[in-house]
Amino acid sequence: MFVLAHLSDPHLGPLPRARMFDLASKRVLGYINWQRSRRAVHRIDVLEALTRDVLAQAPDHVAVTGDLVNIALAAEFTQARVWLASLGSPRDVTLVPGNHDAYVRSALRQHRLLWGDYMREDDSLATLDQVDFPFVRKRGPLALVGLSSAIPTAPFMATGRLGPVQLGRLADILAALGAEGLFRVVLIHHPPLSAPAHRFKWLTDAGELRAVLTQAGAELVIHGHDHVRSLVWLDGRDGRIPAMGVPSASAAPVEGRRAHQRAAYNLYRIVRASDRWSFEAISRGFKDGGDGIVELERRTLS
Repeated sequence: MFVLAHLSDPHLGPLPRARMFDLASKRVLGYINWQRSRRAVHRIDVLEALTRDVLAQAPDHVAVTGDLVNIALAAEFTQARVWLASLGSPRDVTLVPGNHDAYVRSALRQHRLLWGDYMREDDSLATLDQVDFPFVRKRGPLALVGLSSAIPTAPFMATGRLGPVQLGRLADILAALGAEGLFRVVLIHHPPLSAPAHRFKWLTDAGELRAVLTQAGAELVIHGHDHVRSLVWLDGRDGRIPAMGVPSASAAPVEGRRAHQRAAYNLYRIVRASDRWSFEAISRGFKDGGDGIVELERRTLS
């Protein structure tokens, strides 16, 4: 059995001090939003408790699906690097970026430079700030396939995009890994299927991604972005593919805000028996009305 932990959207706080020059961009809107409401939702004590619980479960590997920062200030990336190191070494933790990690164009190099060793292909000879997507990391029976949907967007937009280069490479990668008999886990920040009402924050080429998955297949897709626990089924070459999302890893209860879910993460216990993969998805997090981390849900999927 291989155990994979999955958490997302930690939105690490508190927000570092910002200069007026730093806010001369889309960041000013994010800064105002943080001061008005988001700082009450995304709490470092909640994230620290969840991180301790993840480590206590002793997973074989940890996957993080983006949005480590808030408005992409330089100091936020350093702060996020420290948190990543608390989860484990780059060998034991795999990361893909989210839209907040690409909040402004200059942030693209920042997250690649400071977090690149968590997002790089095994045995890559790339320089520190070079990260190619998709990347593949093989751990035991798993092949972790990392995608980047993180792009700078206009104010009030949180969309993502993969583009034809990533999608073209993904099809070949998934087919080759499938031929090796590996359990293919696709990591992406934006969900592969969103409601029409979410068009200001969806993956703009989600249809093309689903077409690749239908053609090449995968065993599991994991994502964040929506800050809710979710499961949708996608068409795959050899059967349906579960796509699972998790809430923000730092989300605390806030009076009058019922829409968001409290912090949680997933554990996937993956086994192969009689030439067939199956896995158990266990959600752990804070239950409404409680203070400690408990098991919230358990599903067997195959």
